[in-house]
Amino acid sequence: MGSMTNVNIRMSVEDKEAATNILESMGLNMSTLVNMTIKQLIQKRKVPFEITAPSDDAYLLKYFTKEELEEGSKELAYMEKHPEEYKSYETLDDLYRSLNED
Repeated sequence: MGSMTNVNIRMSVEDKEAATNILESMGLNMSTLVNMTIKQLIQKRKVPFEITAPSDDAYLLKYFTKEELEEGSKELAYMEKHPEEYKSYETLDDLYRSLNED
């Protein structure tokens, strides 16, 4: 085994706590996980896990519950089927004027 070095990484306190709890339940620690990952990276010459873009609603789930998003989706579908029940505006200026009148 070669000489050792330290590597410092930055992450949110919440992520560190969550990861530490999961790793402890597996009998591992953060250093072991990082070393295992690096060894796999070197051996396979690729990132040892799939990296994907977050789902389209991942951003929205920060601000809304899944139930709120489903309800909003239903309402939008209804609005698309029944546009005659809703006001529409030709320009943003028209919308702003309407909002200021109410």
